[in-house]
Amino acid sequence: MSAVFKALSDPTRRRVLQLLRAGPMSAGELSDRFDVSKPTMSAHFAVLKEADLVHAEKAGKSVIYHLKLSVLEDALLGFVNSFDGGVEAPAAREEPAT
Repeated sequence: MSAVFKALSDPTRRRVLQLLRAGPMSAGELSDRFDVSKPTMSAHFAVLKEADLVHAEKAGKSVIYHLKLSVLEDALLGFVNSFDGGVEAPAAREEPAT
């Protein structure tokens, strides 16, 4: 789960995931949407792949990226559920009667 949150910690990588929600895109198409160098985008893609948030598919000379939404959903659900570890919520404080 920490690899997913590391990937999500960067706004560029979050934007890549948002773009991929509309469907698969090539590395070049994605890179054209950002004002950063190709090596920087390549590093972002590597972090996303390491977190298993995207699938890279070779298509000729291009690399096509696909969003792995189920991995993202599982990580976010796991994170939310980690707060429900059997710990009871504190009781609401009652205001004194006046």
